[in-house]
Amino acid sequence: MLRTPGQHGDETSSPIKGLIGSGPAMMEIYALTRRVAVSNASVLLVGETGTGKELVAKAIHQLSPRGSGPFVRVNCGALSESLLESELFGHVRGSFTGAIANRTGRFEAAHTGTIFLDEINSTTPKLQVKLLRVLQEREFERVGDTETIRVDTRVIAASNRELLDEVAKENFREDLYYRLNVVPIYLPPLRARREDIPLLVSHFLEHYNEANDRYVVHIQKEAAAALAKYHWPGNVRELQNVIERCVVMATGDELTLDLLPPVMRGDRPTVSLPGRGGDLDSLARDLVEQGMATAGPGDENLFDRIVSRVERELIAQMLADCNGVQLKAAARLGINRNTLRKKLQEHGLEEAE
Repeated sequence: MLRTPGQHGDETSSPIKGLIGSGPAMMEIYALTRRVAVSNASVLLVGETGTGKELVAKAIHQLSPRGSGPFVRVNCGALSESLLESELFGHVRGSFTGAIANRTGRFEAAHTGTIFLDEINSTTPKLQVKLLRVLQEREFERVGDTETIRVDTRVIAASNRELLDEVAKENFREDLYYRLNVVPIYLPPLRARREDIPLLVSHFLEHYNEANDRYVVHIQKEAAAALAKYHWPGNVRELQNVIERCVVMATGDELTLDLLPPVMRGDRPTVSLPGRGGDLDSLARDLVEQGMATAGPGDENLFDRIVSRVERELIAQMLADCNGVQLKAAARLGINRNTLRKKLQEHGLEEAE
């Protein structure tokens, strides 16, 4: 991620309408968003699903000289290759079955404004070639047409995967990656900015109280602790859904622990390995069994040894997932970089990293 120095008090890091948070991570995003907005540079937003990439894209557009122009969003992962090509570039009548009239594409519709390409990592090699041409030449042809159309459209792309990993797997063109990655902005997961959870909860409570004509304005201490402790694999979007559920289900003016989903109350504990989709249960079980098998009578340090082994394995796997980038690994683990460095020293992982 491109790092931008900036004082919390300076204008560039002041809050932006539509974005919620006051912690260091959000201050950095505010500063970078304001600085890149005034340019025409392509921006690549990288972060897990639910971290607010579209909100940042809208903020960049609204703060830019193009703010009065159109903001057009395309979810590249929701359409097949042929449909997405037509959606992006348009088509002429008769170019394929079902093309009963000429159609303007999203790039053309976004002329003088911004196009936001969400889930850019899901595009096919054929489409990536056409996208590269638009970025380089600012021109394209509609599907089934020979007339070249020129556009003045800023491109903001987003991915929930590391595009460099996709480049290494030959799933994504390297030249397109560098065209998109002029200014990268990494959006940390919610677990890496827990200090913003109370602000987000307050914001969503206010929103859903108004939307449902309710008055849930207090939060039980146990509920607040559960919200702060939870891992939030679905990030801000998951928090938003949880708060909406609580407002709808509440019988009084207080958000109580029993309103939260069972997994957050500890009724159905799961320990997920962040960013991998799998869970840590089988790993922990294996290490516990190994520890029990090697434990001798009166082994008083068994618990500490097993916990240490689980922690070491988790950190090692996360570093591998993040290609050794400590800052990103720390964010995914929900700890700060200094804590991660100490853990690396404790577990002798510095050499391995």
